[in-house]
Amino acid sequence: MARALWSGSLSFGLVNVPVQLFSAVRDRDLHFTQLHEKDGSPIEVRRFCAEEDEEVAYEAIAHGYDLEGHGQVVLTDEELEAVAPSRTRTIEIDSFVEVDDVDPMHFDHPYFLAPAGDTEGTRRAYRLLLEAMGESDRAAIGRFVLRSKEYLVAIRVRDDRLSLTTMLFPDEIRDRKGIPTGGKKPAKKQLDGAVALIEALAVEWDPEQYKDRYRKRLQDVIKRKKQGKTIRIPDGDEQPAPVVDLMAALERSLEQAHGGGGARGGSDGELDDLSREELYERAQQADVPGRSSMSKKELIEALSG
Repeated sequence: MARALWSGSLSFGLVNVPVQLFSAVRDRDLHFTQLHEKDGSPIEVRRFCAEEDEEVAYEAIAHGYDLEGHGQVVLTDEELEAVAPSRTRTIEIDSFVEVDDVDPMHFDHPYFLAPAGDTEGTRRAYRLLLEAMGESDRAAIGRFVLRSKEYLVAIRVRDDRLSLTTMLFPDEIRDRKGIPTGGKKPAKKQLDGAVALIEALAVEWDPEQYKDRYRKRLQDVIKRKKQGKTIRIPDGDEQPAPVVDLMAALERSLEQAHGGGGARGGSDGELDDLSREELYERAQQADVPGRSSMSKKELIEALSG
């Protein structure tokens, strides 16, 4: 049974729905302990005063805010606590908006909301809000405090449950000015070729088709290291080849998209055009032994055999 991160009530108008908050994601990263390479002892992190070169106790640490070259303002824990949001147990819904009107750029971290408690009244109130939001196809926008921070949130229906997603405030999203747009519009022939390639690669969205390839490679390295095998380090980072003839590249990409090709399939020339990461992915599909320590050239040779 998952552990609730927060419990309280979801409030809109005069209606209060007791709810619990559960994380909708899980940490699948591989975590490492920092060790002294010489003897394998754990590394400790300590805080030292740069002026006195003495270790500082946590309770003696203040907080400095840099005034962009004009000194600092120093705040204590008590002064920070004075402006901290009240730790309420309520998610206050301010309004309801069309789901499609919310730019996904604003979405941050996802959670699930479940009924808090097992009483008939609690389940009925939760189900009523769930069904009403599903019927209206709207998202609820509100605020709540988790730990010591107030969040803007969007509440939507997902998988017959209510989901809550923390959101970025508008000023947290970087101004797009100064970010290049790519210059003038392409010629119609180039545009048509690019659209055709997109259509050739179009599929129905299936999240199960996408795996964390880096984690798989890291697990493979750990397994090989445990077995006492030597881990070969690839020669530097490969730089992407410059696009010399855009139309030729589009036409060749379109041919490859229509032609398909198995995990070991494809000509040597086709394999030469792939990055090491793409070659490694094909090697995984073909179950090529020792693939994690192979160079790009070795992967091409293995896949061509």
